[in-house]
Amino acid sequence: MTKAVSKPVSNPLSQEAREALRKAFGSRVQFDVPLAPWSAARLGGPADALLEVPSVKDLGSTAMWLWEHDMPFRVLGGGSNVLIADEGVDGVVLLNRAREARFFEVKGQPAVWAASGASFGALARRAVAKGLDGLTWAIGIPGTVGGAVVGNAGAFGGDVATSLLWADVLFPNGRVVRLDARGLGLGYRTSALKTGWLSGVVLAAAFRLHPADPEKLKARVAEINEQRRRSQPPGASLGSIFKNPPGEYAGRLIEMAGLKGTRAGGVMISPQHANFFINLGNGTAMDYAHLMCLVRRTVWQRLGVLLEPEIQLIGRWPEDVLSCLFDPLPVEPPALLLGGVAPPPEE
Repeated sequence: MTKAVSKPVSNPLSQEAREALRKAFGSRVQFDVPLAPWSAARLGGPADALLEVPSVKDLGSTAMWLWEHDMPFRVLGGGSNVLIADEGVDGVVLLNRAREARFFEVKGQPAVWAASGASFGALARRAVAKGLDGLTWAIGIPGTVGGAVVGNAGAFGGDVATSLLWADVLFPNGRVVRLDARGLGLGYRTSALKTGWLSGVVLAAAFRLHPADPEKLKARVAEINEQRRRSQPPGASLGSIFKNPPGEYAGRLIEMAGLKGTRAGGVMISPQHANFFINLGNGTAMDYAHLMCLVRRTVWQRLGVLLEPEIQLIGRWPEDVLSCLFDPLPVEPPALLLGGVAPPPEE
């Protein structure tokens, strides 16, 4: 007998909550808005409610109002490291458009402060334009400063943990606490905020910089851009899907397992880099889950390595899917998840 995938657990906003949002935020709040336009992979179902926050002050005051009214919410930045369920997201989604940034000095050394909704890659490019190194590794990284802090983003030998001075985090009790890398529990592509050990909202962050030779910086940027062009596929994707295991690369393992080019519905494992999944135009979030589940199971069975997702799944996901992708021990994936998966084309 085929095992059916369980229905997602849903706790949508009540009509009373919707009325309270309308009264508090007026025309700023939208209801039942598809989130695909704000996803880097161009997919995702509707949010019960969507609120755009244009500044750090507005982000903080809106988060406090939602906490005080016991309304579930989450902050969405660049949408580059999150997989939004086709069934949508319970509660309120705050679209973070707080993009302020300024350069300053700490004990005579250059630094940069940025609101959590600022583009992290653009911030790195601004630093390079000023002849300042420290974030050059982040050139080309998608997403926002807040997302980079929560996920301890990294590339080309650098990461947030080694560059961060502090992050200002708002907590439900109304306190804003300035935390360094240790206080945030930053680890490889994770943090205490990502795992849920801390429950707060990143308002802004500051990063250490240092002067550098402009020509050397220019050469380094060109080198990074060329490496990205050669190794990372174009198209709508969420970036790296799985974390690299210690001493290994997830993409290499997926390729060794013979999965490059495999498709599920409208999503394909990139033939260029196997740790990138590309939305071919008609993909769904469940197509991504199909492939992630297949990859995790196949790599475990063939190579004895259990891959851990780097991206976050948000919204109304069936428990079967979450179990398949996040359980510490491999489980037999739901039968439905392995249906509709096409093998890679023959060479």
